[in-house]
Amino acid sequence: MRSILSATAMAAAFALTPGLGLAGQASAQEDLLAGNIRAVIVEGNQRIEARTVQSYLLLEAGDPFDGERIDLSLKTLFATGLFADVAIDRRGSDLIVRVVENPIINRVIFEGNRALDDDKLREEIQAAPRGIFTAARVQADVQRILELYRQSGRFSATVEPEYKPLDQNRVDLIFKMTEGPVTGVRSINFIGNEVYADRRLRSEIVTKQSRWWRFFSSNDNYDPGRLEYDREVLRQFYQNNGYYDFRVVSAVADLTPDQEDFYITFTIDEGEQYDFGEIKVETALEKLNANGLRRAVAIQEGDLYQGDRIEDAIDTLTFAAGVAGYAFVDIRPRIEADPVTNKVNVTFAIDEGPRVYVERINIVGNTRTLDRVIRRELRITEGDAFNRILLDRSRNRVRALGFFGDVAVTEEPGSEADRTVVNVSVEEQPTGELSFAAGFSSVDAFLIDVSVTQRNLRGTGQSLVARVSASDRNQYVDFRFTEPRFLDRNLAAGLDLFATRSNFLDVSNFETQTYGAGLRVGFPLTERTNLGLRYRLQSDEINVDDDLVVIDADGNYATEEIVNDNGTPDDPSDDFTIPVTIPPTRNPLPEGTQAVNICSSQIAPNLRSSLCDSERADISSILGYTFQWDRRNDPIEPTRGFDMSFSQDFAGLGGDVKYLRTEATAAWYRGLWRGFRFSSRFSTGYIFPLGGDDTIRINNRFFRGGSSFRGFDVAGLGPREMDRFFDEDGNEVGLRRGRSLGGNLYYQGTFELAVPNLLPEEYGIKTALFADAGSLGWLEDTDQDDPIFYVDQSTGVTRSAVRFTEDELTLRASAGLSVFWDSPFGPIRFDFSQILRKEEYDRTETFRFSTSTRF
Repeated sequence: MRSILSATAMAAAFALTPGLGLAGQASAQEDLLAGNIRAVIVEGNQRIEARTVQSYLLLEAGDPFDGERIDLSLKTLFATGLFADVAIDRRGSDLIVRVVENPIINRVIFEGNRALDDDKLREEIQAAPRGIFTAARVQADVQRILELYRQSGRFSATVEPEYKPLDQNRVDLIFKMTEGPVTGVRSINFIGNEVYADRRLRSEIVTKQSRWWRFFSSNDNYDPGRLEYDREVLRQFYQNNGYYDFRVVSAVADLTPDQEDFYITFTIDEGEQYDFGEIKVETALEKLNANGLRRAVAIQEGDLYQGDRIEDAIDTLTFAAGVAGYAFVDIRPRIEADPVTNKVNVTFAIDEGPRVYVERINIVGNTRTLDRVIRRELRITEGDAFNRILLDRSRNRVRALGFFGDVAVTEEPGSEADRTVVNVSVEEQPTGELSFAAGFSSVDAFLIDVSVTQRNLRGTGQSLVARVSASDRNQYVDFRFTEPRFLDRNLAAGLDLFATRSNFLDVSNFETQTYGAGLRVGFPLTERTNLGLRYRLQSDEINVDDDLVVIDADGNYATEEIVNDNGTPDDPSDDFTIPVTIPPTRNPLPEGTQAVNICSSQIAPNLRSSLCDSERADISSILGYTFQWDRRNDPIEPTRGFDMSFSQDFAGLGGDVKYLRTEATAAWYRGLWRGFRFSSRFSTGYIFPLGGDDTIRINNRFFRGGSSFRGFDVAGLGPREMDRFFDEDGNEVGLRRGRSLGGNLYYQGTFELAVPNLLPEEYGIKTALFADAGSLGWLEDTDQDDPIFYVDQSTGVTRSAVRFTEDELTLRASAGLSVFWDSPFGPIRFDFSQILRKEEYDRTETFRFSTSTRF
């Protein structure tokens, strides 16, 4: 085993040999350089062919011996990194090149590393198997490893490189590491801050104080690079709050006496608070109007000075110039601060910049996703004129794929002044998902749902969903496949196969079995709009939980007279009789009566429920489309813009069912303050029968509640069958909720405000306040039952009752708190709801949670 330092010294000694070989007296040197070269002879080479060595020389056979060219050849051979030593000499008329080849690395071995695994270290260093071994590269790798340890808070770490010689001029390279303890941050203090307290400033910077609960974070380790970044973060924070003159005087890290942690101290000068003064826009470009551009700038005189608003104004002006046809503009803000008035005057000078073209587009970080999947989303290609608007739009399109946790687009100078290289850096994130959802409600104690999804199959961008779900309410077998670039065109195509069994007996007294297949295609109309077409052929079978009742010869509820003693059993003078319905369990039934199922029997049509008309098996042939318009500034976490969608489904191209379903949704997004983001979403839907149909089957109606309307149970709001109970004086004494009937029309508004919380950021917990408002109803007349009067003994109290359909399209509303936790097991969501407005027959819930695990 040999030390790298000894190898370095040896190489340095060898490097002196060429100078000695060609040095000497002036007369001797003239003799060495006389005449022409007869042949170039390479000696000492083992793996490298002589012709390869000769190709690096600046002279060949037949050339005169030239000292300057010999010296340059010597430097060129050393610069290749292939040789540990090179000497050039003369033997008669031959030029002799003696080389000592650098060894080849057989293996790279790490010893003593626990905090950093081998794979992480191999990614960071240059040395690799079958690579060239040089002392300089090894020392560079040592420094890189030490830097990695410093970033993880281990400042006492040491790295000792060694090598083990092998046969055939190979070596095993060994890095022996002593990691040492983790160096944390015991406290962070600020000197000179009067406006903001230490606690507020600590919350702004990235470096955190070491605390026991930060075991998932590494930001509580001391890192000099992070400390420099924190200086910039503080500057931005203060400047975005009006302190134009703010500066960080110093940022000092002192080691604690026990040598385990650091004390970090920021000395700052807050300065005075400034407002914006005069804002002007100057331009000499013909197609741009300075006054019009000034109106596009949101900054007004008297506003609090914020540095980020200047950057936002530059982006706005760049976009406006791009719309006017200037893809290359140079916008330079001239900032003049007046310490007397505490005003900052800003002048935006706009000039046409030099034309720059995209020389090359590099895509890095896509360890799973294929290059072509990313490139086809870019709005700019190699050879195009550089356009920042299209570049930003490309970034948003790549982010919208949902395959990457982060997408960064940067530029660097190209090979010439009018060339630029675009680097698209992506960070892969899990695209497979194992989803689990569960909830508690006022009616159902527990619900569960599981599904498996892969949105980026084999890195091709294809989507595959294979879902098998089982719960008390639903059983699914669902297969969906989507090819985003069908036939290599900008056309998405998909195939759906599905079989579903849904049990709504507890809420609507019916269950369905559906199986079928569908085809989908989608394509862009413009950069911001898309159109999707679909066709679905399915079979629906609905089974209604039939009511068994006893009827008389006239087809009405069969009743019998019951004597009521009026509370005085010893005095028959005040007794009276009342009619009550005969229960179907009576055995034997009275003469002239019979027990029948309301839906399957035609004997008592007046008792028949409208739900009975849905009990049949039908074939549905459905053709539909969806139009989407997306103007959001970010597809993942938008802070500006809106999106809209409009869809229609027509059933009637063959099959047994005919209807037209229409739905529309619009959402608006706005970032307010740091950590606050507001969104509002409005949606509506309407379905009505076509042709000879005068009813909408219950499985085709709209249902709201659960996850679609927080605070209300599944199918918890909307039309419902009701039983109202009355005493002998006609006073209502009870209410019983019956089955939910769904609705033909709904409207809903959802308002959500993302708010910061006081929990550490590394917990991954986000919170949002929400409010949902809307309604559901408007059944067809044929889907509403006529009132039915009867007598009921279900509770042991004899009373008359009336069964009827409630269908009030009145406003319902709820509000509450949603908590999102990015847990180690996957994202989890909790919803806590408070009902603000409801009808007495609605069913509500106060808590629901859902979670999913990604892979």
